[in-house]
Amino acid sequence: MKKVNFTEMKNGTKEDYQLLEKYEKNFERQTADRILKYLAAQTTTLEGYKITRLEHSLQAATRAFKCGESEEMVVATLLHDIGDDLAPMNHSQYAASIIRPYVSEKIYWIIKHHGLFQTYYSAHHLGRDRNARDKFKDHEYYQATINFCESYDQTSFDPNYKSMSLDDFSPMVKRIFSKTPYYYL
Repeated sequence: MKKVNFTEMKNGTKEDYQLLEKYEKNFERQTADRILKYLAAQTTTLEGYKITRLEHSLQAATRAFKCGESEEMVVATLLHDIGDDLAPMNHSQYAASIIRPYVSEKIYWIIKHHGLFQTYYSAHHLGRDRNARDKFKDHEYYQATINFCESYDQTSFDPNYKSMSLDDFSPMVKRIFSKTPYYYL
């Protein structure tokens, strides 16, 4: 494989950057496959839960699919907790950053804020403010995020729920991550 000539980016040539762009475009086309591989490996859970991280994601996405949500929303729901392992303190923002170029502003906002909104169900049991989400009560996507948490996220910890498989969602993930991004970061 050909490599660039520079050791500092400021010394790169047009040819160097054209070469890298070629490799990067190929790498970008493989994003869906890397995401699916990562999800497939989520066969453990945080201690205390009855189901794996993968099963939680599959349950949430299955519910979104069965409710007739858009393909963007179904895929976003599947990926909403993908940051749990690597960014436990800001998993929502992590997941949102992955999907950002490929989903609408509304879906991005929902995923970005679902972690805070989800604390509604637990914060008061731990001496915290369960209504912390209300700082966004005037935001146009406030209710949509409440609905996401209520309908898809908080309900998806049931070991007896029959989820669709990751293979069922694979074509959707591939379509979303192969479309032209809404914008480039």
